[in-house]
Amino acid sequence: MRGFLGSSVGVTCAAALALPLTLPVTPAQAGPATVASEAAAPGSTQSLPLVPLTRKRSLGPTDRTQGLARRNVRPFSLVGVIWDDPNSELNGRVQVRTRAADTGDWSDWQDVETHNDEHAADPDTDESASRRVHGSTAPLWVGDSDGVEVRVEAERVAREAAYGPQEYARNGPREKRASAPAAAPLPGGLRLELVDPGGDPPAPDDARTAGRAGGAPAGLRARSVHAGAPDGAGAKGAVIPALSREETERTYFPDGTTRRRTTPYIGPRPAIVTRRGWGADEDLRERGFLYTKTVKAAFVHHTASGNKYSCSQAPSIIRSIYRYHVVSSGWRDIGYNFLVDKCGTIYEGRAGGVTKAVMGAHTRGFNTNSMGIAVIGSFGATKPTDAALKAIARLTAWKLGLYGANPRGKTYLKSAGGNLYRKGKNVRLNVISGHRDGFATECPGRLLYGKLGTARTTAARYQGR
Repeated sequence: MRGFLGSSVGVTCAAALALPLTLPVTPAQAGPATVASEAAAPGSTQSLPLVPLTRKRSLGPTDRTQGLARRNVRPFSLVGVIWDDPNSELNGRVQVRTRAADTGDWSDWQDVETHNDEHAADPDTDESASRRVHGSTAPLWVGDSDGVEVRVEAERVAREAAYGPQEYARNGPREKRASAPAAAPLPGGLRLELVDPGGDPPAPDDARTAGRAGGAPAGLRARSVHAGAPDGAGAKGAVIPALSREETERTYFPDGTTRRRTTPYIGPRPAIVTRRGWGADEDLRERGFLYTKTVKAAFVHHTASGNKYSCSQAPSIIRSIYRYHVVSSGWRDIGYNFLVDKCGTIYEGRAGGVTKAVMGAHTRGFNTNSMGIAVIGSFGATKPTDAALKAIARLTAWKLGLYGANPRGKTYLKSAGGNLYRKGKNVRLNVISGHRDGFATECPGRLLYGKLGTARTTAARYQGR
């Protein structure tokens, strides 16, 4: 259904892979209540334009509110709001309530995180500049639903911010009492996206086919990593099996003789559910792969999609986020390189090979030479599980070990531009960092961010440091 990028497999320089994204108009651009549905795709997306709400339905004394009244819709499980210009911010509050398909009960109002452009491709890349890209909120998992109501209220802007600090210093308190706060305008083209992830994929006939295709990028081959490592792009099985540390070293560094002298520190490879395993519709994404030179750092995220899910639902959530990122937000693939659920299961994210330096769209400004790991859930007020933290440590010990990185160390990444660091600035970061270290955001949530020190120590121990 989509135009293909020229194949770039085996090229490791991101600049050499800058290819135009020439894709047809998506359902999110096509107008009212359109549905994205391919014959071979298990899921679909309903895109509903938001309309001004009356004062009675608004959240406060302002008509700067858009939304939709209660309505019946086709089944869906994940919601989000998008808008036309990805460079415009949604300064406001987004709330939804949904009707459970099995009971017919309506939920309470739930907040949708308006994270704007913090999870995105780097500025000045073809993925970021594509005409398909939209501004978008975080996705929210609501489970099987067939009814929805939504309201979006513009944020009130205090008068002192509106006319400047010096004028406020002269007239502030009296002026502020005399005038109501102004409402920031909502971005244009607001639409509600309702995502149906479809059914789970059938069990593969032979799990032993996991990850037979692929190979290592040139940067690894130069360091004697086996080019036929069985977990590159196009893995055909549902799960890439776990390996012991000794098996990991033999698999990726077969030329090594004495570990201390010739083999870098590397943790045992964890089991990884492949894209086939969680049911990725490969016709949705762009065909080619984008690679950077190395993996120097790992950024930890949360999906901000809520914690009301069972681990058996994780593949459905990932399919929904994938579809939301590609069909609704206009990205070339899911933004994260890996995802982790609350039970500690690790999932392959953006396509291109789990051993490779695949360029993601997870930390705006720092996607080059890094990887993004998203824990499924929201961790501002909820603690991450021990299983999820262990999975982060095991994954980073292995993947960073392939590229010689110390999980407890520091590294430098060059900023591509963002709201914390100017373009071109070399920034010193933890090898395992939180999203908020590279971008002004709450991600990965206060309680997950506070556990990253433990993850660093555990990952280093898995590497034998």
